[in-house]
Amino acid sequence: MADFAPPPVAAHVVFANFFLKLIEVSEEPCQRQTFLTSAAASAAFASVELGRRQVVSFKSRSPPLLAGGGWSQLDNRPEGMEDLERKKKKEAKAREKELKKLKAAEKAELAKLKVLKPPKRVQKSIKRETGEENPGDYVDPETPFGEKKRLSRQMAKQYNPSAVEKSWYAWWEKSGFFVVDASSPKPPFVIVLPPPNVTGALHIGHALTSAIQDTIIRWKRMSGYNALWVPGMDHAGIATQVVVEKKLMRECRLTRHDIGREKFVSEVWKWKDEYGGTILRQQRRLGASLDWSRECFTMDERRSRAVTEAFVRLFKESLIYRDLRLVNWDCILRTAISDIEVDYVDIKERKLLKVPGYEDPVEFGVLTSFAYPLEEGLGEIIVATTRVETMLGDTAIAIHPDDKRYSHLHGKFAIHPFNGRRLPIIGDAILVDPSFGTGAVKITPAHDPNDFEVGRRHNLEFINIFTDDGKINSNGGSEFVGMPRFKARQAITVALQEKGLYRGSKNNEMRLGLCSRTNDVVEPLIKPQWYVKCSGMAKQALDVAMDAENRKLEIIPKQYTADWKRWLENIRDWCISRQLWWGHRIPAWYVTLEDDELKELGAYNDNWIVAKDESEARTEASKKYAGRKFDLCQDPDVLDTWFSAGLFPLTVLGWPDDTEDLKTFYPTSVLETGHDILFFWVARMVMLGIKLGGDVPFRKVYLHPMIRDAHGRKMSKSLGNVIDPLEVINGISLEGLHKRLEEGNLDPNELTVAKAGQVKDFPNGIVECGADALRFALVSYTAQSDKINLDIQRVVGYRQWCNKLWNAVRFAMSKLGDNFVPPVEVHPETVPFSCKWIISVLNKAILKTMSSLESYEFSDAATAVYSWWQYQFCDVFIEAIKPYFAAEDPTFSSERKSSRGVLWLCLESGLRLLHPFMPFVTEELWQRLPSAKDGDRKESIMMCDYPSPVECWTNERVELEMDLIESRVKSLRSLRSEGLTKRKNERLPAYAYCQSEEIANIIKSHELEIATLAALSSLEVLLSGKDVAPARCAFENVNENLKVYLKVQGELNAEAEREKIKNKMEEIQKRQEKLKKTINASGYEQKVPVHIQEENAVKLAKLIQEFEFFQKESSRLEAVNGCN
Repeated sequence: MADFAPPPVAAHVVFANFFLKLIEVSEEPCQRQTFLTSAAASAAFASVELGRRQVVSFKSRSPPLLAGGGWSQLDNRPEGMEDLERKKKKEAKAREKELKKLKAAEKAELAKLKVLKPPKRVQKSIKRETGEENPGDYVDPETPFGEKKRLSRQMAKQYNPSAVEKSWYAWWEKSGFFVVDASSPKPPFVIVLPPPNVTGALHIGHALTSAIQDTIIRWKRMSGYNALWVPGMDHAGIATQVVVEKKLMRECRLTRHDIGREKFVSEVWKWKDEYGGTILRQQRRLGASLDWSRECFTMDERRSRAVTEAFVRLFKESLIYRDLRLVNWDCILRTAISDIEVDYVDIKERKLLKVPGYEDPVEFGVLTSFAYPLEEGLGEIIVATTRVETMLGDTAIAIHPDDKRYSHLHGKFAIHPFNGRRLPIIGDAILVDPSFGTGAVKITPAHDPNDFEVGRRHNLEFINIFTDDGKINSNGGSEFVGMPRFKARQAITVALQEKGLYRGSKNNEMRLGLCSRTNDVVEPLIKPQWYVKCSGMAKQALDVAMDAENRKLEIIPKQYTADWKRWLENIRDWCISRQLWWGHRIPAWYVTLEDDELKELGAYNDNWIVAKDESEARTEASKKYAGRKFDLCQDPDVLDTWFSAGLFPLTVLGWPDDTEDLKTFYPTSVLETGHDILFFWVARMVMLGIKLGGDVPFRKVYLHPMIRDAHGRKMSKSLGNVIDPLEVINGISLEGLHKRLEEGNLDPNELTVAKAGQVKDFPNGIVECGADALRFALVSYTAQSDKINLDIQRVVGYRQWCNKLWNAVRFAMSKLGDNFVPPVEVHPETVPFSCKWIISVLNKAILKTMSSLESYEFSDAATAVYSWWQYQFCDVFIEAIKPYFAAEDPTFSSERKSSRGVLWLCLESGLRLLHPFMPFVTEELWQRLPSAKDGDRKESIMMCDYPSPVECWTNERVELEMDLIESRVKSLRSLRSEGLTKRKNERLPAYAYCQSEEIANIIKSHELEIATLAALSSLEVLLSGKDVAPARCAFENVNENLKVYLKVQGELNAEAEREKIKNKMEEIQKRQEKLKKTINASGYEQKVPVHIQEENAVKLAKLIQEFEFFQKESSRLEAVNGCN
C-alpha cells in the first residue's frame, strides 16, 4: 500500500476536499457552482490516475447542477462505490502513513491558488480549519512608478513606514493633485516655499518648514481653496561659488582666477544642473504637496529679467545709489558679506584662535595701549585698541570736549610714529566716554563702524590699509607692506616697543565676528558699493503691521511684532554689492571718457549708467555724453542673494509681466519661516513687495521656533548632534552616524567629541520612524516658544502611535465585514450610548482642530487629533463596542448594525481629520475603507472635504455621563493595579456606592460599558442610606457622589489600604483647615461676595462628608481585620 497515492494523486485529493470545504461555507450560488466544478475535476483526475472509477462523495447545500454546470443528478452514485466503501477500512492505516505527505502537498497547492479569490469570510473559515495562512497576502504587490499603489489583499499585522509610504507620492504627483489652475473659481490660498540653497541638502529646519507648510496647504486644499504651494531654489551666491571653487581646486588644482570669469560661471551652471536641487527631490520624501509645474530658480531667465527690472526701477526712483562705506569683508572669499553671514563669538579674556590662512593661532581678547607723541613738545597721549594693526590707518585722536585733562590739546596734533602723518586732536561727545580708559580714542575711519561716523562728522581722511585678501597695502608703509594683517599685528607691537611707545596690554572682553562660510575673522573695510535706500520703504513696512485700524500684515506669534518695530525704526541702508562671480551681475556700466584723468573703474561716481542691458546703457551714455568718446565696462560685482530672494513672492508669479498667476495669487496668503530671518528676508520682501507689487507680498507671517537638540544645544557638527531628517525617516545605525561624521571635515579632536555625543544620544542608532511620525512630531513641537528641543524618542513614540492607529483600523475593518456598505447618513439619536458619545467627541475634535489651524496653533491642532484617536476612539470606543460583536450575539443585533455605521463614520472622518499631518498612512488606510457602491468616492483622501462640525452630533449630556463612567473605570483599574499582586487580568466583581439616586441610575444604565472597560465579572450598584458598603474590598473615592469597590478577597493588602485612608484623611483635614481659616477670617462676611460664601459653605460640607466616609471605611477595615 506504500504506492497507494503518489504525490500528484494526493494533491488532487487534497484539492477536491479543499473545494468541498469552500462549498460548505459559501453562501453565493455562483461561487458554490465554481467550487463544485473544481472539486469534480480534481476528483476525476485522481480517479484516472489510480486507474479506478472513483468519485468524491460530498454533501452540498446547493441544489444538483443542471447540464452544462458540471455533474448532474449527484444522487445516482456511479458503479464501484460499494467496493470502495468495503475497502475503506483496510486502506485507513495506509492513508495515515500518507497524512504527512498530504499535508505537505496541501500547503504547496494552497499557495498556488491565487486565481481563486473566495470571500474573506471564507478565507478565515479555511484558515481556522487548516491553521495556515498565506504570507504573500500581507505584502503589497510591486507598483509601477507613478501608478496608484497596489495594496495587499490583507492588511499587514504591523505598521511598516517604508512599506506604507512607498509609491503614494509618485501617484499623487503624476495625477496632478498638486497642480493649481489660476482660472479656478475657488478662493485662492498661496504659500511660497522659502527657496532653499541650490547647494543644500535637507536638514531638520527644512523638515520643520515642510511639515508646517504642507499641513496648512493640505488642510486648505481639503477645505475648498485653490491651494497653491510654489517651490523654488535660491542660487546661493557665496555658498555655491565656494563649493565649485573647492571642486575646481580638488580636481584640477586651479582657482577661478586661473580659468577666468566666463569659464568659471559655466562650470557653476554645469554643477547646478548635475548636483543642484537635491533638496527639492528630498522634499518629496517628506510628502510635500508642492506644485512642481511652477518650480523656479532665482537665476533662471525669467527671474533674472525680473531682478534687472527691479534694480533699474529702484535706481530711477533714487532708491538705489552708489557710495563709499564700510562693509563686512571676508578676506578668504574676497567679498562683502551680509550681517546674517556673520557669527559672533564672545571672548572673555586672552584666547588663541585658529584663523584660516595662518599656521599659528592668533591671540584675541587683548587690549593694547600705546602712546602717540604730540607736536610742540606737549608730551604724549595714550590710546588703547584690540586691533593694533589698524593704527596704520589712524587719521585722528578723539577726546571728550568737556574733559579738562585734555583741554590744552584742543586744536593740537599728534604725530604718527611710522609715517609722520599729523593726527588732529578732535572733540567728540558722541563717541568718547571720558571715564573709560584714558579718555582718548584713536580714530580709523576706514576700518571701524564707529570711527567711520566720526570721520564723516569731522571730515577726516579715510585711509584703507588692507588689500582684498587681508594684507597690508602701500598705505600701511613700506615697513609692513605685504604682511598678513595678524602678522602685522605682532610686527607693529614689536616696533612700538622698539620706539618706546608701547604701554602694555591686558585682558579685554570682546565680541569677534566670524564669517559663517569660511570661519575667517570679518574685517570692516571701506569699499564703493551699491546701496538700497531703506528709510521710506521701511516706514511703509512698519505701518502695514502696526496700524491697528488698517493692518495688512499680521505677524504670528505676536511677540515678534516688537522686533519688527525695533528693526525697521533703526534700519540702515542695505549694501547689495557682492564681489563674486556667481550671481546676478549688477546692471550698471561705468563710462570711461577719453579725456578722463583717472581711468580706474569707479574713479568718478557720476560716470555710472544703470540700464537693462549693454545696448540700452550705450544709448543712455551717448545721450549723457553726447559728442564725446567713451568706453563702457559693466560692474564686475553681483547682487546680494537677499535682493533676488526679497523679490521672490513677486517673481515666482511672473512679475514684472502681468500674468494670470500674478493677478490671481498675489498677494500670497502666508509666509512661514524661521524667526531668525525676520529682518534679513521677511522685512525686505515686504518693502520690495509694497514698492514694486503695490501691496504686501503676504497677509500673514508665521515664524516657527528654531530647532535645538534634546539638551537645548544648538545643532553643530562638532557636537555630533546634527539630525538629518532622512536618517530619522529611514533609520540609521550608530556606525552609520559615525561614518557621516568621518566623511565631514572635522579635525581629529572634534571628531572624537562628536562621536562621543552620538554614542550618548543615539547608543543604538535611530530606528526607522517614517515621514509621517517625523512630521507629526515637528508640528507638535511648535508650541515651544522660540526654540524646539528635539528629542528623537518623541518621534519614535509617534511612530509607535502609527502602529496603534494601524491596528485599530485593522481591528475595526474586521468588524465591518466584507459586505458592509456605509450608511448615507448616521442618526445619532438612534445609536447606542457609546456611539452617541464618540460622535459627539469627534465633533469637538473637529471643531478644536479647525479653530487651532485657523489661529496657527499647530501644536494644539495636532494634540486635538491625536487625543481623539488615542484616548477616545482607541482606548474607549473600540473597547466599549466589543461586546456587540462577541460571537455575533443576537441580543446585540441592532447595536451591532448601528456600531458598524458609526465605526465607519469615525474611521473615515478621523482619517480625513488627520490627513494634513500624516498624509501617507491616512491615504493608505482610507483607500482600504469600504465605500458606497454608487457613491461619489474621490480618487484620493487629499481631494476629499476636510471634516466640519455637525451641530446634531454634539451631546453634552452623553459626554458628562461618559466622564463619570471613565472616572469610575479609571478608579477600578487603579484598584486592580495597586491591590492585586497576582491575577491582574482576572475579571473581578465590583460595586458602585452612590450618594444619590441620580448617580445610581446613571451607573445602572451603563453597567455594560463600565464592566467592559474595567474588565469586571459583575457590577452591583449600591445606594447610600439604603445599602451597606461591601466588606473585604479595595475601594477608591471617585468624587463626593461616588465610591467604587473591587472584590479582592484573599489578596487585599490591609496595611496598604489603611495607609491610603490615612493619607486621604490628612489631605482632607488640611483642606478643611485652610477653608475654615478663610471663613473665620476677620471681615469675611462683610468683604466676601455672598455667592462665594455659599460656594465655600458647600465645599466645607462636602469635605466633612468625605472625611466621615473615610472614618467609616477605616473603622470597617479594622473590624474586618479584627475578625480575622
